[in-house]
Amino acid sequence: MSDIHQQRVLVLDFGSQYTQLIARRVREAKVYCEIMPYNAGIEKVRAFNPKGLILSGGPSSVYDDGAPLISKEHLDLGVPVLGICYGMQLMTHLLGGEVAKAAKREYGRAELLIDDESDLLKAIGGIGEGESASSTVVWMSHGDRIERMPEGFGPVAHTDNSPTAAMADKARRFYGVQFHPEVVHTPQGFQILKNFLFGICGCEPTWDMGSFIDYAVGIIREQVGDRKVICALSGGVDSSVAAVIVHRAIGDQLSCIFVNNGVLRKGEAERVPETYAQMGLNLKYVDSSETFLSRLAGVEDPEKKRKIIGTTFIEVFEAEAAKVEGAEFLAQGTLYPDVIESVSLKGPSAIIKSHHNVGGLPEKMKLKLVEPLRELFKDEVRELGKELGMPDEIIWRQPFPGPGLAIRILGEVNAERLRILREADAVVLEEIKKAGLYREIWQSFAVLLPIRTVGVMGDERTYENVVALRAVNSKDGMTADWVRLPYDLLGVISNRIINEIKGVNRVCYDISSKPPSTIEWE
Repeated sequence: MSDIHQQRVLVLDFGSQYTQLIARRVREAKVYCEIMPYNAGIEKVRAFNPKGLILSGGPSSVYDDGAPLISKEHLDLGVPVLGICYGMQLMTHLLGGEVAKAAKREYGRAELLIDDESDLLKAIGGIGEGESASSTVVWMSHGDRIERMPEGFGPVAHTDNSPTAAMADKARRFYGVQFHPEVVHTPQGFQILKNFLFGICGCEPTWDMGSFIDYAVGIIREQVGDRKVICALSGGVDSSVAAVIVHRAIGDQLSCIFVNNGVLRKGEAERVPETYAQMGLNLKYVDSSETFLSRLAGVEDPEKKRKIIGTTFIEVFEAEAAKVEGAEFLAQGTLYPDVIESVSLKGPSAIIKSHHNVGGLPEKMKLKLVEPLRELFKDEVRELGKELGMPDEIIWRQPFPGPGLAIRILGEVNAERLRILREADAVVLEEIKKAGLYREIWQSFAVLLPIRTVGVMGDERTYENVVALRAVNSKDGMTADWVRLPYDLLGVISNRIINEIKGVNRVCYDISSKPPSTIEWE
């Protein structure tokens, strides 16, 4: 079996909002890529042994006090280097060139005029409206520019505002671009990255999910041996794919536990266990809905609701896990973004709210972790699920919070309010799927508000509940923008909810983005 990690590129992160996107684009080209904070240290970078190094963008200026810097040793590894935006300016700064504040800040779409089409910008230009054979559209986001290139560098491209929008020292295989090739707003950016990976670094495309299955199965078998593993299944794509690949490796040594916490969506308590059973997983279904709902009675504070659900889940899961004799491992669907954030160059983020998913199990239960997905991004997990033959219903399931409908019911959670929200949520999902939009939207759902409004139904005055609709698009949940759903679709959803669900007489649409709002209302 070929080593799927042999061809590897390293991204050093200087705080850009696009850093994860760089790594994902590299992996889309079937080259393995990891991210390290800029201050990881030269020994760690050397030990990674990359075939190429990419320096990300970032919000700083290289001449600022406290600007994130690396040693010149990072440029002496003998491998090609690509600096993007701040990364290009940093390379210039380290190698004796000059960076200065631009007279005019360059942000957004720009025409890149190509001076050298031989390697980094090979086969670039000449597509798209208004482009000539020697120009292309790129996305800029910078306030500084290169005033003087370091010795050995020559110009590769320019814009009207940036005399050096791309540069190269071909002898040392050092390249810099002032624009962002990783974003979709640079239409030929992916080709530029591929030129760097294959034409300059000499990488080969060996990273794919078909090969990853064989690799992961081997690692799991080596780690677990003949011992037992337990896994908490939620119905989401991450835990499901983790369970299936662990099951592929060790079969019935894996025991899965699905807990009905009473705040699942309509039909989920019946549908999810049935789907897992069809996939051949050894599953224990635990109905603890009454326990959860009794503890939530009268509670309105969202943080208290989360903590009650998290604590109760751990209690129930522990009790069931203890029944699996000889279990030594806990399988989890940890993803690569979780790993990256745990070593963030910025330090701990401010806590906005407790994380939606249940935490604390490994430390509390003293089980060794099996995390087969910890190298993967979300899109790779879905691709892996397809390779494993999993049903689309699970692979393409939109993210759903661990506390479930409890944090989509503002105020107290009780049986009647759950009934209303379950039915409303089912209408939203049904109509979104019918419109062919389900896979295109990050999350779409209903929220039950803690207010009532006056309405008229038939000839009678009503005083009923309000349901809010929420649909957002996002790459990773860190930022999100509201979806411009067609008016006709909004009308159908609103009419169905009001006409079919007793207790609702008004529907609103949430058009706020994250930030300043969050995706969930609680």
